[in-house]
Amino acid sequence: MKRIVVLVSGAGSNLQVLIDACQQGRIAAKLVAVFSNKADAYALERAQSAGIPADSLDAKAFTDRASFDAALAQAIDAYQPDLVVLAGYMRILSPEFVKHYAGRMLNIHPSLLPKYPGLHTHRQAIENQDEVHGTSVHFVTEQLDGGPVILQAKVPVFAEDNIEELQARVQTQEYNIYPLVVSWFVDGRLIMRDGQAVLDGQTLPEQGYAAD
Repeated sequence: MKRIVVLVSGAGSNLQVLIDACQQGRIAAKLVAVFSNKADAYALERAQSAGIPADSLDAKAFTDRASFDAALAQAIDAYQPDLVVLAGYMRILSPEFVKHYAGRMLNIHPSLLPKYPGLHTHRQAIENQDEVHGTSVHFVTEQLDGGPVILQAKVPVFAEDNIEELQARVQTQEYNIYPLVVSWFVDGRLIMRDGQAVLDGQTLPEQGYAAD
């Protein structure tokens, strides 16, 4: 059975969705560990409640990003994962870390990439009066939120929306598409080849599978 390590920073709602999907057999893999850069992240409690080893690393204990990431990679590799999943992990990753897990690390980002990489995506969508917003699952590369997109989900933006309402609408779609993409990888259907996402042997377009 494939082995998955998840990296988190916050409440861990996407982690919970992945835990549930593995327990229900929708993802044919085992979550073997959860790591956070924040000791008080509620996601760690979610992992422990599910019987998954959970730990945190304090960036203040390291001299720089590279040394923190080297220690994190060593801790991750002790679990021999086939896939590393970022679920609300809020640290920028060093190039060395990204290269180490090239082709086997996924992230979900709350925008329709390449639009709005980085933070405050919902606020930007509202301020720019976008009619459509959404979320993207992508392979992680050295470019921030710039790896090849695998799958996106769109949601409408209404004139009366506030940030919390739009975020909730986007998160509902995140909970649908992230387990699906993880299952594609686990089942051997999804790979990254030559810097592009490939599903069932077909190279995906820029916006990922089923782009419209």
